[in-house]
Amino acid sequence: MSAATDNAPLEIAGRRFGSRLILGTGKFASPELMRDALAASGTEIVTVALRRADLSGRKDPFANILEFIDPGRYLLLPNTSGAMNAAEAVRLARLAAAAGLPKWVKLEIHPDPRYLLPDPVETLLAAEQLVGEGFTVLPYINADPVIAKRLQEVGTATVMPLGSPIGSNRGIQTRDQIRIIIEQATVPVVVDAGLGAPSHAAEAMELGADAVLVNTAIAVAGDPCRMARAFQAAVKAGRDAYEVGIADELETASPTSPLTAFLDDG
Repeated sequence: MSAATDNAPLEIAGRRFGSRLILGTGKFASPELMRDALAASGTEIVTVALRRADLSGRKDPFANILEFIDPGRYLLLPNTSGAMNAAEAVRLARLAAAAGLPKWVKLEIHPDPRYLLPDPVETLLAAEQLVGEGFTVLPYINADPVIAKRLQEVGTATVMPLGSPIGSNRGIQTRDQIRIIIEQATVPVVVDAGLGAPSHAAEAMELGADAVLVNTAIAVAGDPCRMARAFQAAVKAGRDAYEVGIADELETASPTSPLTAFLDDG
């Protein structure tokens, strides 16, 4: 996508957000700590794995995560993590909508439990069906420009390429493919997965990503609230740098001040 104007908000499916940092809710030591980190981050979009949420209305004490997320403050983005195929993902999305959650869904289908890499075939099938049923679909994908284009063609609201495998904290190992996805994108590009340090988030924004999604790096930090603020600052710094324009790399040195002129004086 072309660069946004200065200070332009993130816009997804016609809805505007002041923050370009999206947070996941897994791995926190307690729901109270999660709640405080969300507030510290400034995020406005929060993803929740449907298998961790009580959608029955029975107040399950072991699946009460939704009680700690204020729907007036955040857009709650249900995700289909754990789905093994398109049919399971569609069923989870329908279940969330029936329970009264927003008809937005982060579409995740990763049948391989070791690497958690998304299945492009099943993801495309599920996206087509969910878009057809009126869902706002944000699909998690490999950093594959071809599948990114196909998903946009069926009407997804974003594409969300991984930087590196989920929870790996290895940063952006797919930067060349992400550059192509951003260049060709007609919807916001959200770099999702593997961002383990604020510098990784800043790099994603400097590449031109519209937003990033972070979970593990904040959730397992010694001080999740402080780490959340660090990511918030990094995202803003990276976006500012992208919008202003980063200086070109040079093969040789370029002096920042004259080297010899003052020697000739007097």
